Amino acid sequence: MDSSVTSLFTLFFLLFSFHQHALALIVDGLLPNGNFEYGPKKSEMNGTIVTGRYAIPNWEISGFVEYIESGHKQGDMLLVVPEGAYAVRLGNEAYIKQKVTGLVVGIYYSITFSAARTCAQAERLNVTVAPDSGVLPMQTIYSSDGWDSYAWAFQADFTEAEIIIHNPGVEEDPACGPLVDSVGFRTLYPPRPTNKNLLKNGGFEEGPYVFPNTSWGVLIPPNIEDDHSPLPGWMIESLKAVRYIDSDHYLVPQGRRAVELVAGKESAIAQVVRTVPGRNYVLTFAVGDANNKCEGSMIVEAFADRDTIKVPYESKGTGGFKRAELRFNAVSARTRIMFLSTFYHTRIDAALCGPTIDDVKLLSMRTVPHKLGRIRV
Repeated sequence: MDSSVTSLFTLFFLLFSFHQHALALIVDGLLPNGNFEYGPKKSEMNGTIVTGRYAIPNWEISGFVEYIESGHKQGDMLLVVPEGAYAVRLGNEAYIKQKVTGLVVGIYYSITFSAARTCAQAERLNVTVAPDSGVLPMQTIYSSDGWDSYAWAFQADFTEAEIIIHNPGVEEDPACGPLVDSVGFRTLYPPRPTNKNLLKNGGFEEGPYVFPNTSWGVLIPPNIEDDHSPLPGWMIESLKAVRYIDSDHYLVPQGRRAVELVAGKESAIAQVVRTVPGRNYVLTFAVGDANNKCEGSMIVEAFADRDTIKVPYESKGTGGFKRAELRFNAVSARTRIMFLSTFYHTRIDAALCGPTIDDVKLLSMRTVPHKLGRIRV
């Protein structure tokens, strides 16, 4: 082979290898050693306590951090790990952190992690990617397994960032703190309104990373605003979280993702959309159950500013959905669209659950297809 051709081939191979490596830096999924299966050496531990700052591969730790094996006993309580065999526990003011590189400035990213409360009722975790930070409350346990997955989002200001998960607790027992496992990462691509849907992300297809080996979905925490929402386009305007679910583990009316309203009127999602005052609009959506044994008489309330509709759904907990619509006349240039569940629901195992919302569309009546008739509820 000619030397110039060989050189060109070598250059192409190096560039291709570098490109693949750069992509791998921000690939969706677990962070390196994100499930903590690679642990400290015995020389860097005192019982379950990690003594070395860099003892857990790919992580830096500070404070009272324990490396916990599934089945570890704490008094009469058996600690269970959701994925794999190991997790970490963060004592008072302890944190774990990992640097990620290859971020694109201005792009939004979401972090998903699983956590379990151990010995205190008011445990919480602070997630930071400077300059953004957020406190995620853990008072409410939504699943029956004791573990929940949480999502948090940030906008990259730099190409490198440190992800910090910190326990700001001040318990009497400094070792008392939440377990953390399975830290994942996903790039968010916020969709834009179109002439087919004035709402952004109406099908909820864009959202946080969902762990494939867990069956409890991902909680979008309360009081999450639109500009930093792990559910792009939507705000969580409530005291409790909503659950982001996927078609691999639940019945989803349309596409691969949906939202489950798991805390009655304390679990609400909203979006503010541009409208023309005096113009007529139609809001269509699907209401159902996720095939997760959540049974009972459900009602979803949908709001478009002053207009509202209540959509009843009788759930047998085996999956299904119905479609509904709300027609309204816009009164301002901004209309708030909101959904909530009228009632609290729990499964037989006491896990919180509720109706699902999916395939939400908003259209001006000028662009509604002629064949669209009224959808009765």
